[in-house]
Amino acid sequence: MKRNLLLLILINLFVRVSAQLPVKWEELSSAEFVSAVEKAEKVCIVPMGVIEKHGPYLPLATDLLRARDVAYEAAKKEYAVVFPEFYFGQINEARHQPGVIAYSPELVMKILEETCDEISRNGFEKIILLNAHGGNNGMLSYLSMALLNKRHDYTVYFADASNLFADDVQRKQLMEEYNKLAKGTMGHAGSDEASHILSLRPDLYKENCDSSESGENLNRLKNLTMVTTGIDWYAQFPNQYSGDAAYANKELGDLMRTTFINGLAKAFKEVKADTVAPELLKKFYDDSEKPLKTKQGK
Repeated sequence: MKRNLLLLILINLFVRVSAQLPVKWEELSSAEFVSAVEKAEKVCIVPMGVIEKHGPYLPLATDLLRARDVAYEAAKKEYAVVFPEFYFGQINEARHQPGVIAYSPELVMKILEETCDEISRNGFEKIILLNAHGGNNGMLSYLSMALLNKRHDYTVYFADASNLFADDVQRKQLMEEYNKLAKGTMGHAGSDEASHILSLRPDLYKENCDSSESGENLNRLKNLTMVTTGIDWYAQFPNQYSGDAAYANKELGDLMRTTFINGLAKAFKEVKADTVAPELLKKFYDDSEKPLKTKQGK
């Protein structure tokens, strides 16, 4: 009887401790980490942004703050381990602005892959890269193909921190609020990003900032209609500001956060349940090692 009672006490203690596990990787102890990996069903999320100018109103870490906020809150709803914020990204187009941190493309790609390798070495088999910086999209698209170059023991998933909708109803509701409250002034450092910051960190929003900067598209390469260049963004928005943050409001920011947090929590559930992508990835690696034996046709 005493033995059974002791076992019951230990089980209850484990359940209580497990339920209170931090979602942040860096806040877990080594002893807790083992339990966290299992509780997260081996899913880890990496919030991604960069350090760049966000017009005259917003902090340099706007993208990072937004990604981290959505990741942390979603992980509380559907447990996953959140890696420390990852600010190594592609932002060479803004190197002319104060405060911007732009690492070399080679370093960014290398540190991102090695970060995924290290996350995997610590027991995670599924890694979600949550990106809140538009300039990272091309890089991440390339990364998804580049990782196929050699066998990895993990599957990488990608999510856009500004496009997380649990269903069409939530998407429609937020779009209606965008049009009603923001009046089409969204963009880089525009009313949508500013609204998120107003909801999350109102102390960082420079509401009374008197600036002559404009988020208007200067369209300085209108002579090129058939091609694009690497200087396109600079030609359009040299102030690193697109839209109009003056239309930002907390109501919209609250709704954005709730919507995207719910969407990411749903994504966690889908990734945890996913067996197809890992199986296909393994088959791809196997086939790649012996391409002459790959079955052709149907």
